[in-house]
Amino acid sequence: MSKEDVFIGSIDQGTTSTRFIIYDSSARPVGSHQVEFTQFHPEAGWVEHDPMEILESVRVCIAKAVDKATAQGHNVDNCLKAIGLTNQRETSLVWSKSTGVPFSNAIVWMDARTSSICRRLEKDLPGGRNHFVQTCGLPISTYFSATKLLWLMENVDAVKEAIKTGDALFGTVDTWLIWNLTGGVKNGLHVTDVSNASRTMLMNLRTLDWDEPTLKTLGIPSEILPKIVSNSEIIGNVTNGWPISGIPIAGCLGDQHAAMVGQACRRGEAKSTYGTGAFILLNTGEEMIYSKHGLLTTMAFKLGPEAPTNYALEGSIAIAGAAVQWLRDSLGIIRSASEIEELASLVDSNGGVYFVPAFNGLFAPWWRDDARGVLIGITRYTNKAHIARAVLESICFQAKDVLDSMQKDAGEGGETKNDKGEFLLRVDGGATVNNLLMQIQADLLGHPVIRPADVETTALEQPIPPGLAVGVWKEDMIFSSGEKAETATIFRPTLDEESRKKKVNSWCEAVTRSFNLADLSQ
Repeated sequence: MSKEDVFIGSIDQGTTSTRFIIYDSSARPVGSHQVEFTQFHPEAGWVEHDPMEILESVRVCIAKAVDKATAQGHNVDNCLKAIGLTNQRETSLVWSKSTGVPFSNAIVWMDARTSSICRRLEKDLPGGRNHFVQTCGLPISTYFSATKLLWLMENVDAVKEAIKTGDALFGTVDTWLIWNLTGGVKNGLHVTDVSNASRTMLMNLRTLDWDEPTLKTLGIPSEILPKIVSNSEIIGNVTNGWPISGIPIAGCLGDQHAAMVGQACRRGEAKSTYGTGAFILLNTGEEMIYSKHGLLTTMAFKLGPEAPTNYALEGSIAIAGAAVQWLRDSLGIIRSASEIEELASLVDSNGGVYFVPAFNGLFAPWWRDDARGVLIGITRYTNKAHIARAVLESICFQAKDVLDSMQKDAGEGGETKNDKGEFLLRVDGGATVNNLLMQIQADLLGHPVIRPADVETTALEQPIPPGLAVGVWKEDMIFSSGEKAETATIFRPTLDEESRKKKVNSWCEAVTRSFNLADLSQ
């Protein structure tokens, strides 16, 4: 088998859809398929997914992608070398070891139902919301998996009973998928990777293992937790019954960590992914930097069991593209997400309208789960184009809040510069195809924004870890390539500094108006 005949597969399991992509040895896609799945909102602030529907979406995507690649003349059946996995982070579930059936829907990362648990922990533990920061790098928040697990343990009788009888398995979406792909009830492998584990609030960032004092404090039994592995190693083989049975699973990363590798972010370089939410990560190398400005200390990646551990500062934004979906699905202002660019372009400013999309609270750097969405500055002059523009600006304002905090924490080490000494923000994700959004982002930052030719770098990255693990590529091939200037688009700021400061001040005022509104939304 020649190198040209080698293929790597990628499961890209996101918040709203699942994809499977097959890449050749040059990391070019030769077949893919995508399926959307149901979003459940049983109560205000609650967001759930059906784990069985997610599992079926993976099965369908694999089968369809293989069929498409085969129809194009690619010998995937005999030449698929390995697969990798990237997934929505923090989304959590508990299922039966003996039956393989989840005890409830999965609680999605943006779900805010655990706010009362967070308040209780903050009150009871020394250090309040920062009690676990020195261990896991994360504040106590509805965002992370540990509080979701506590909610399941306290509110779902079947989970309580299964833990008592030893029949419970906990995991994030990567763990759920790998367990099923490798056999499920018939000896399925119960594992997670360091990037996903770093988002649970339960992993010690130094030891890269579950932190026993944290588990004891929270009352979480270690027996229900998966084994932690690196991002690039052979985990196990896909079992019979799947379209790609026998193929090694050789890589796993949380989606935002995957984007860091896809953007080839070295130490001191940052990227921002714009999807359902927005996530900005700065690679701090082998050094852990604890934020003083509302950011998270987390994993970047560990590309092999013996590879160095790269850490990151992260600012997470709960609602980015989801605000555009809200305009489409709840208000009917647009018929498709792509229409927002044309609508917002009908006006040259927001007309004094500011929108804060705190549907389930605000993440970094504010960390206010009592915040709720506000739309202010409305006059008789306001029309739907102003509202559409304010929604796009809200995404960019939130990113600026995070980047300002990031540069305060990391200083000069947090700047990504090109050969002209310019600060650059590397961007990716589906929303970045919106040119107006990217221009607004550059204007509000006062720095260039660079968009790669392939904006879906969470999926683009996924052949890399499994490809490294099975010898298709070497790490220096990934990080020595750098940004291909001839295929990238650079958006440069056109807004003057005085106007920028005025808009930022108005945005900050709007944010403060969103605080303490949670009770009103119940």
